[in-house]
Amino acid sequence: MTKTTGLVFFPAFDYAISPTHPEREERLLYTQDQVFEEGLLDFENIKEYKPVLCTEQDIQRVHFCVPDIKSIVHDSHLIAVGGTLVAADKVMNKEVDNAFALVRPCGHHSMRVVHGSRGFCTLNMEAIMVEYIREKYGIRRIAIVDTDCHHGDGSQDIFWHDPDILFISMHQDGRTLYPGSGFPDELGGPNAFGMTINLPMPPETCEEGFLYVLDEIIMPIVNDFQPELIINSAGQDNHYSDPITNMKFTAQGYAVLNHRLNPDLCVLEGGYSIESALPYINTGIILAMAGMDYSNIREPDYDARKQVQPKHITEFLTKLKDYTLQNWANRKELRYQVYPDQPFHKRSVNIFYDTARIRENLHEVVRQCDDCGGAITLDSSADTGRHGHIFAVQLPRYCCDACREWGEEQFEMANPKSYAQIFMQDKDRDEYHIKER
Repeated sequence: MTKTTGLVFFPAFDYAISPTHPEREERLLYTQDQVFEEGLLDFENIKEYKPVLCTEQDIQRVHFCVPDIKSIVHDSHLIAVGGTLVAADKVMNKEVDNAFALVRPCGHHSMRVVHGSRGFCTLNMEAIMVEYIREKYGIRRIAIVDTDCHHGDGSQDIFWHDPDILFISMHQDGRTLYPGSGFPDELGGPNAFGMTINLPMPPETCEEGFLYVLDEIIMPIVNDFQPELIINSAGQDNHYSDPITNMKFTAQGYAVLNHRLNPDLCVLEGGYSIESALPYINTGIILAMAGMDYSNIREPDYDARKQVQPKHITEFLTKLKDYTLQNWANRKELRYQVYPDQPFHKRSVNIFYDTARIRENLHEVVRQCDDCGGAITLDSSADTGRHGHIFAVQLPRYCCDACREWGEEQFEMANPKSYAQIFMQDKDRDEYHIKER
């Protein structure tokens, strides 16, 4: 059945990490040309919309930017994020059935605390869009399916403690690719255990394997979760021609995936085969979302003989299915094996910003809670000088009284002399507070 699909383009002509960097201006130019050449915008059910700038408040619902937003964010980031918010508005206001934000630069490696860019990402577009939708439209249960070849570690970090967000990432095995994470035993925090699903796939996984993971693992879990909204974090670097990855997915496979997943919103992430893959993948995704015939989508160099999947990959994915579905079915019982019943849980991680060449040490404390996602404190120290050490309190959406009381107490007790800045992000009241040194 034909659907009305909204498109938001923002190629960011004035932004590139370097003239020869994979994440540069040309990434979306060939896609735009292909869309115009195929006459997709001539169809009445495909509508183009212009992006807008997101606001600081939009960003502050998700991130703690250090030392501040203006120091690390370009206008292109604001417009790219704003493009996703336009797409969200069009869907939520029922102007279109679904929407695809074809914007750059990408964002799914950006975590809660942002000292700079990592994995080509500065602002997490999907996360900002999710919190915008929840605040403006009252949507609660959302599923994010990240199909980028790299693990969506930033999105995982942001929603690690959120029991109302199902985050699923299918990606190349982290032992073989940046950022080196996203393993099946990474299942979420104590108050949202099981809501994070990681599906690492071996290098050289073909179209058969991707669609097997979608049909046999992702769709049963999504259907069981029953989200009010489905978002595809649509990285396209699983393609067989991508220069920085090792997978063998196809443009036709991407179209089929989006047809079966049936996302309400799709946001472009990675994908660096600028001429050989992106125009065909994006055209296929647009046709699939619009309910139109995508059966003739083929790359000029497509060779079916190269899509024969090795037996060992099929066997691995079968085991991954069994392990993942067992964890999903038993997540409530497994929670107490991983997180013993105690008032607080601590976690420490070392984060490397490969783009900005920054190292960060992060110490987190979350209050165990059966009534909400739990109040959180973050002590973050980066090797960026005197502005690099901050303390942050995060009060979750639908925050219970006990978590609010504890979180507000931590904010008040934090000594301004010990940190460059002290933040409190109150998702429930849509407020953001800063104590300066």
